[in-house]
Amino acid sequence: MKTLFARHPREGALLLALAALFLLPLFGVDGFYTVATFRSLAIDNLPVLIAAAGMTLVIVSGQIDISIGSQFVVGGIAAGLLAKAGLPMPMVVPAVLLLGAALGAFNGLLVTFAGMPAIIATLATMVLLRNGVLQATGGDWIQNLPAGFQWFGLSSGVAQPAYLAAAAALFAGFAWAMRNTSGGRAFYAVGCDHEAARRLGLKPLRWVIAAFALLGAATAAAALFNFTRYPTIETNAGLGFELKVIAAVVVGGASITGGRGTLLGTLLGVALLGSIGTVFTFLHLDPAWEKAIQGAILLAAVVADTAFRKEAARG
Repeated sequence: MKTLFARHPREGALLLALAALFLLPLFGVDGFYTVATFRSLAIDNLPVLIAAAGMTLVIVSGQIDISIGSQFVVGGIAAGLLAKAGLPMPMVVPAVLLLGAALGAFNGLLVTFAGMPAIIATLATMVLLRNGVLQATGGDWIQNLPAGFQWFGLSSGVAQPAYLAAAAALFAGFAWAMRNTSGGRAFYAVGCDHEAARRLGLKPLRWVIAAFALLGAATAAAALFNFTRYPTIETNAGLGFELKVIAAVVVGGASITGGRGTLLGTLLGVALLGSIGTVFTFLHLDPAWEKAIQGAILLAAVVADTAFRKEAARG
């Protein structure tokens, strides 16, 4: 156990923080430790987890994407409109994923070939996509969806375990590829040093575009996991989604300057930040404290990352 915490101090600290958070309801709170509570927690956080897997790739590559909240709602609206047009759900899924990958790749092209800083490029696409949604829909929700849209036509009792299994498989695939393939390791190399990566025979610009495209596809998948749970699609959804995702990745130990991060850390970051609100609800605490605690955790993560980089520079 000591060796594990020595090798993965950030993940170990997150695990301890998560354990402490889940112990709080022991003090005079009934009804928290139920299957229904933890299933609801997991389902509610699936979209953030899947998008955070893609965001980990982008941050590890030394980039950032703040447009995914807008991409998220575009993916949901596209899924709803395609389903209303009569496209079967098995065909809606790849169509939405391709749309997401295209939106992500466009951001990657702005960053690489147009030479725009990632935060500026994705701020621009965030505004463009959000305003495009408002212009196209007039702010009206997407309603009268076909019966097969919500939960893919399954009962919630069947669909929820299926969603959890599908998300777990997708996340595990991301984690395995990042750890065990040359492509996964290439993102780390590009994030550490473009010039060094180029000397190793990599083409950094291509890997940056690939990271954005994969994030776009992951965000589209997150939209499918989220919006197919409901009978209508809110066109103002996704506000603040990008902040939840980025915060979870940074809290999980990914370096904001690139080159370092794990999906295990991202998973723990999502679990920690996503559980605070539920625990506080059971403890009857002021909801305002949720954002304050999340902000404090994020600040601590950034300070820890800065200290790590200074220590590495001295070493």
